[in-house]
Amino acid sequence: MALRSILNSMCLGNRAACCRFPLHPPHAPVRRASCQPRSGFKPEKVAVVTKTTRFEFELQRYRYAGLAEEDLKQLLALKGSSYSGLLERHDIHTSNVEHVVRSLERAGIEVQLVKRGAYNEEVVRWADAIVSAGGDGTMLLVASKVLSKDKPVVGVNTDPERSEGHLCLPVRYTRAFPEALDKLCRGEFRWLWRQRIRLHLEGTGINPTPVDLHEQQLSLEQHSQAHRSDSQQRSGTLHQSVSTPSLLPVRGLNEIFIGESLSSSPSTSSMLTCPELIRASYYEISVEDGPWEKQKSSGLSICTGTGSKAWSYNINKLAEQAVEEVLKIGRSQAGMDVPLSREFIEKVTDEYNQSLVFSPDDRRLLFSIREPIVNRVFSSGRQRGFASKSVRARSVWTCRTGPVLTGLSLCATAGCVCARGAGTPAWWWTEGRPSSSTTEPSPPSAPVRRTS
Repeated sequence: MALRSILNSMCLGNRAACCRFPLHPPHAPVRRASCQPRSGFKPEKVAVVTKTTRFEFELQRYRYAGLAEEDLKQLLALKGSSYSGLLERHDIHTSNVEHVVRSLERAGIEVQLVKRGAYNEEVVRWADAIVSAGGDGTMLLVASKVLSKDKPVVGVNTDPERSEGHLCLPVRYTRAFPEALDKLCRGEFRWLWRQRIRLHLEGTGINPTPVDLHEQQLSLEQHSQAHRSDSQQRSGTLHQSVSTPSLLPVRGLNEIFIGESLSSSPSTSSMLTCPELIRASYYEISVEDGPWEKQKSSGLSICTGTGSKAWSYNINKLAEQAVEEVLKIGRSQAGMDVPLSREFIEKVTDEYNQSLVFSPDDRRLLFSIREPIVNRVFSSGRQRGFASKSVRARSVWTCRTGPVLTGLSLCATAGCVCARGAGTPAWWWTEGRPSSSTTEPSPPSAPVRRTS
């Protein structure tokens, strides 16, 4: 019987182990494993972090411009979007969020409902557990700010028809959240190790306060002023120099991107009016403390096993057309009788593309040089590769940006970025046979009950 995931939640920290447990029907004998949790986990306080829906995004975006609701409807129609359609998806999301909140409150749990833009370290400290109500993007952002190993994060896909929700609960739990909550309280889960990325940053012109790229799109000028004001209140001014590497207060579960911000997410309207905004990134890269190599590309991606199925996969994958053409050239050059049937080409393509995917518990990082430019000055001996220790990049960025991870951007004009692996424990409910494990995890203990 194929394994079927029925609940996926994440408990994030710096070190963890991998251990899995099956669920069994009442009549089936329970097979014991060495690292089964001792008890369930019932949090007293849960923060529910909700995504910004497209409807909310457009509403906020054009309210800043002073548009009335009727004007917004007409503007969306000109863009090919339906106001009523966006409102319908927003209502579906809102209804599912309310279902999660009611389920938690009925279980006697104190709930704090937090919008994505208001989610911060204070919310993380307050909560015993965090529910991400949205899709994978919301899940990644929520997870990035949880640094301890005893803080579970549960992802709920609030719009399954429009979102894959790979890191979230299976879609049937969107409207049956009490079942998932019961399994959490009874301790019916299995441990899974997921690697994350720690980021060290040093250099000049650094603003260590992460910028939410999603919120930034609402109003570039308003956001930049607010961010500048907030940063100056925290640190007085931008850091002109950092003598030692600073460990950033976020972790990357999928990947980080290093390069010019305009290389990572160019604006279509800006491209039409100002083509020079599409800039290449000039930098040097060092893998495993090896020699520095000059690069010119559209940026550097560094991913974990969890992220190897996402952006990194699409950067490196090959199309069947490319594989077929390479095989034709190889056959003509070597004089070999290589079959070029459709089935053979599909098999070779699939095997290569699957080699780009590795396990979430793998301690290695996969770096990918995105769209490298090769000439007399710049080389690309390895367009991608694995690193078990670290990947470093240094440069002078002309657009005042540096690394981007999990929807967050950090500003720097010049300096060095060092990415290192960091383990993170995760909770994973599954059906099926137990897998072997040799490492004992440290499950989060239930919060201490308070008495009045």
